[in-house]
Amino acid sequence: MKRYLKQLSFILLSCCLFISCSSDEHTEEQNYLNIPDAQFETKLINLDIDSDGIVNQQLLKSDALGVTSLNLNTSNDDIITDLTGIEGFINLKRLHATGNNLTTIDLRLNKQLDTLVLAGNSLKNIDLSNNTKLIKLDLDVNELSIITGLKNATNLKWLSLYYNSLETLSIDNPNLETLNVRDNFLMSLDVKKAISLKTILAQNNKLLEVDFTANKALEVLALSDNKLKNIDLESNSNIEVLYCSSNLLTSLDVSGLVNLNRLTVNANPSLFCIKIHNGQNIPIFFKSDYQEFNTICD
Repeated sequence: MKRYLKQLSFILLSCCLFISCSSDEHTEEQNYLNIPDAQFETKLINLDIDSDGIVNQQLLKSDALGVTSLNLNTSNDDIITDLTGIEGFINLKRLHATGNNLTTIDLRLNKQLDTLVLAGNSLKNIDLSNNTKLIKLDLDVNELSIITGLKNATNLKWLSLYYNSLETLSIDNPNLETLNVRDNFLMSLDVKKAISLKTILAQNNKLLEVDFTANKALEVLALSDNKLKNIDLESNSNIEVLYCSSNLLTSLDVSGLVNLNRLTVNANPSLFCIKIHNGQNIPIFFKSDYQEFNTICD
């Protein structure tokens, strides 16, 4: 009987030790973020964020909680390919990660972000549904064809999507002031709900038509190198700069643009007359030899 009790005591003690060790390991796992990318962790160490100072694929969650701004821009020899672990930076407001080689990024838990700069990566799609506080968004020079949840960023003021693979885009952000979508493959651009836009840069796309009637605050409109046949600017009297060269325009009326000081209309083979109002002076303009300014255009 005594022998049995000793064996039972040994078994119970072993179980307790196992449970205790397992519990400690589980607690330790709960306290850390997984950081599989060595370059990412190295930067966190260099920024004095990773408190243990060792590249060991982990970061204390408490280290991440105190970070509100993070600059991970590359210097060519420290390119990051995986930002796993960024989800633990839940108080992050500003994230810069230009010139890396990110193909995906999960920002669902980074709900405090107001500035996001991911230019020069290899992103094909991005989900911003939870990033409702964004004010500035720079996704230039990626491979984006899909952007999910952009309309949720109702405070967004500055958006740049230059040199991506977008074919259609709807901008529903009422406070947006600057939009750069140059050098995409856009065949459709809807800006009717972006009523605060002052600058639209949409050169070198495949646009056939765009409705600007709701964009009464427009000051700069760049549409060169598209396939536009007509541009209605009757509602856009604040325009100061208008670039619409290399399109398929057959008519253009700028007579209502009383502040216009820069205009390009060259290389529109079917545009012979640009309508202006009597006495209108446009200080800087570029037109083809066969084109003329006139108050009456047939």
